[in-house]
Amino acid sequence: MNTTDWSASHLTKWKEHLGSAEQMIPLVGRLYRDNSVTIRVFGRRILNYSAIEIIQAHQFSLEKIGEELDIGKSLELTRAMVDMDLAPARVDLGKLCHQFMQEGGDPEAFLKEQLASINTGKSSILKEPRDVVLYGFGRIGRLLARILIERVGSGNKLRLRAIVVRGGKPGDLRKRASLLRRDSVHGAFNGTITVNEEENAIIANGICIKVIFANSPSEIDYTDYDINNALIVDNTGLWRDEESLAQHLDCPGASKVLLTAPGKGSLKNIVYGVNHGDMKPTDSILSAASCTTNAITPVLKAVNDRFSIKNGHVETIHSYTNDQNLIDNYHKGDRRGRSAALNMVLTTTGAAKAVAKCLPELKGKLTGNALRVPTPNVSLAIMNLNLGQETNKDEVNEYLRDISLNSPMQEQIDYTYSSELASTDLLGAAHVGVVDALATIVDGDRLVLYVWYDNEYGYSTQVFRMIQDMAGFKLPRVPAS
Repeated sequence: MNTTDWSASHLTKWKEHLGSAEQMIPLVGRLYRDNSVTIRVFGRRILNYSAIEIIQAHQFSLEKIGEELDIGKSLELTRAMVDMDLAPARVDLGKLCHQFMQEGGDPEAFLKEQLASINTGKSSILKEPRDVVLYGFGRIGRLLARILIERVGSGNKLRLRAIVVRGGKPGDLRKRASLLRRDSVHGAFNGTITVNEEENAIIANGICIKVIFANSPSEIDYTDYDINNALIVDNTGLWRDEESLAQHLDCPGASKVLLTAPGKGSLKNIVYGVNHGDMKPTDSILSAASCTTNAITPVLKAVNDRFSIKNGHVETIHSYTNDQNLIDNYHKGDRRGRSAALNMVLTTTGAAKAVAKCLPELKGKLTGNALRVPTPNVSLAIMNLNLGQETNKDEVNEYLRDISLNSPMQEQIDYTYSSELASTDLLGAAHVGVVDALATIVDGDRLVLYVWYDNEYGYSTQVFRMIQDMAGFKLPRVPAS
């Protein structure tokens, strides 16, 4: 084959892939709108993806399984799914396509067997809509708003009904809407946003979100806004124990509270995927722990389950947060008064100790520190662990790769083997922790792991999983492992 023919063949193949991806876009949207079936490719949710992004998601399989998915076969399977009568679920098209590429045959017959558990007819998991209120509208609150707005399928009856903020001055409503519309880190909101001054509401992708101005929960009666049995997500961090958070439950129309910060005292701290089994339907107040605790606990659990952790130290290289000063100024915390944009700031973190609240077998075994650095988002946890047995780099990496693909923690742990990865590549990562396999160091029974995490969006996806669970909205995962 001469150079011209060789070049032409690549362009032809690209056009074929692009055509297949373009045809998949409306099919993926239809499955979501009509059936509440979320299509993923090795954990990556491809709803509202562009054709290029769908191709990239298929190419990502090279890191996961060592070969690129056939996007043409993915299209065949997606077409066949549209013709089925599927119940709400999360379907990993990547895993199904890989298996189909190996087995071959008729796509309809293949899916009839693989999707038998959800090929039961359209349905809704929740009998009645469940109202959600975001108390506080900062970094996490606005990302949760985006997630809740994006994930309104036909059977998804989680409804973002209101946000609660301080203020009420002229122009506040439009400023809140603008902060939802534009984000310097995560980009523009994917959809339309308008403001209704008369109703004091933000309309986002057709969803009416009341904006309630209040200085404390005691000022609010949610039933005045036709909000009932609401799950209140407290994003302020002002109240962190069960007693103080209970004031939300005194508000008419509120029934449960979720704190998006580490809980104090006897309050249950939940890292979804690790100890969510501790959540009970009778729990009225829960904590989603911290972003770092969520990032490190799943990986620590995986390592401990296989290799047994004797002890260790976790150092987090953490992006600056709103708690720090933009320029040097007074701060009650040590060192945090120095300019966040100009300094690396050594500080403390309770994440290592907090792991024990979610993973009691590691109580007293871990220490931790944090180094705040001049980046706005994406952090890195370095885990220096002493194991109960000797191992090697290949064994550890292969084990963690399999955990990211086939375990109950596959939605929490991701895996990358890129030699060019940098922090900005992880912006928007939905997995709460991404193992950087090339950086893994093993020396006998000593292990050093590097785990990246989007400390804003990755954490928000974990909070959303808790919202779903607390509301009784649990989507089955297919394949199950």
